[in-house]
Amino acid sequence: MNMKVKVRILELIAVLDLAFLLFLGQMYAAGGPAAPVSSGDEEAVIHRGYVALTFDDGPRYNTTGPLLDGLAERGVKATFFLIGMYAVQYPEIVERMDREGHLIGNHTYHHVQLDLEDEEHLRREIGDTDKVIYLITGKHTDYVRPPFGVWDERLEEELQVLPVLWTVDPLDWTTENTDQIVEKVVTEAEDGDIILLHDCYESSVEAALRIVDILRDEGFAFVTADELVLP
Repeated sequence: MNMKVKVRILELIAVLDLAFLLFLGQMYAAGGPAAPVSSGDEEAVIHRGYVALTFDDGPRYNTTGPLLDGLAERGVKATFFLIGMYAVQYPEIVERMDREGHLIGNHTYHHVQLDLEDEEHLRREIGDTDKVIYLITGKHTDYVRPPFGVWDERLEEELQVLPVLWTVDPLDWTTENTDQIVEKVVTEAEDGDIILLHDCYESSVEAALRIVDILRDEGFAFVTADELVLP
């Protein structure tokens, strides 16, 4: 490399260094690097984990539809454990749940406590509900929410279903106080929690949508229950 080329390279480096120094001086004179700004000038939300909203005892005509509307508006998928006799009455709601990407599980046909029934009756309660849901959606139910949380492990292998219990229970069936339901859930929710609610009560539906809004603002994301129970 000849001397003229070397001189030109050194001159270029000097110019670039000077430009960079001038840029730094202007930036810090204005108060330092600009902080990232999120849309709407809101503070960035720190991701706190995943939770699942689950609903028992549906579908119901007056309450499940509005719940599905609210979940759709928010882009949230939930898990619904259906009672067979109500699924028969409202097949269009079951079909909508499936079409919109929610997970559908089994909650027996008549909401019976499984440890109080003989084995044949247990098989019918779960099997008949599965048949109804399959006829509507074309899908079998892989998950069961045993009423009252009582499960017979013998059924797990025989019927090829997995029980899904819960970790947060606001006892929403005991109160119409929406604020109380919301407060219990949002103060207890942690990463990996499965939240139990019932879509047969207007107060629970209202609470569920408020819970979604609050927990999302706090950094939680919503998934279906299978994503939390499977290894």
